[in-house]
Amino acid sequence: MTRTLPDLVIEPVVRMALAEDLGRCGDVTAQACIPEDARMKAQFRARQDGVMAGGAGVRIACLLMDPKARVDVRVSDGADIAKGDVLVEVEGSARGLLAAERTALNILGRMCGIATQTRAYVQAVAGTHARIADTRKTTPGLRALEKHAVACGGGINHRFGLDDAILIKDNHVAVCGGVGKAVRAAKAFAPHLMKVEVEVDGLDQLDEAIAEQPDVIMLDNFNLTDMATAVARVKASGVKLVLEASGGVNLDTVAGIAATGVDVISVGALTHSVIQLDIGLDAV
Repeated sequence: MTRTLPDLVIEPVVRMALAEDLGRCGDVTAQACIPEDARMKAQFRARQDGVMAGGAGVRIACLLMDPKARVDVRVSDGADIAKGDVLVEVEGSARGLLAAERTALNILGRMCGIATQTRAYVQAVAGTHARIADTRKTTPGLRALEKHAVACGGGINHRFGLDDAILIKDNHVAVCGGVGKAVRAAKAFAPHLMKVEVEVDGLDQLDEAIAEQPDVIMLDNFNLTDMATAVARVKASGVKLVLEASGGVNLDTVAGIAATGVDVISVGALTHSVIQLDIGLDAV
């Protein structure tokens, strides 16, 4: 899981965001109003409770605009934060830090929002053995950061991209000619470290999938009764595999899904419907 991201991964994203914001002439407001040699000290403060994620993005944004700035990330990614907490304190060129402000806040607020939302899902299934996973429904260009934020919130990462695991979905099955045929082809193709998962959209496909012994079976948009039946069938078969539930998952439904006994619940809303955590930058 992407619990720790190297700066090498984060910096290109931050550079792109800064370039988008600075445009052709840079921060003309700061140039017009702030003396070139002015300095400032400021704090990124949480304006609501949540979970920390994205501190490295703030540090990189500030240092790119002022390499001599002092950046003190006070809260580690994954830690709980409360309204009023100082998350990061910065000191340096006023022009540089003001130019970095919006990019830093965008990254920090979004990553904290994802981590906070993930934590809510994880807490909702507490007491079951189900784990909360993300999906590939991420913001283009931000996948590594967003999956890191999910891990900070206590979730687990699904496959990162199309190249690191085989996931046979309904369209693959349709073109290939059936669940069993698709799984057999995938297992013959996969190297020993690559897992094979197949999606089934009803109990009529489940037994065929179990017989081929994939690593994971995804139950796509199953109702709770059928989901519990699927769990029982897998246990009765004696086949060791992971059952993943997907589709129709939200904070109102996730506890009931977990109670059926599935192993993993994948939730696209962790990243595609996130509400940014309210964080502000205040000069001190």
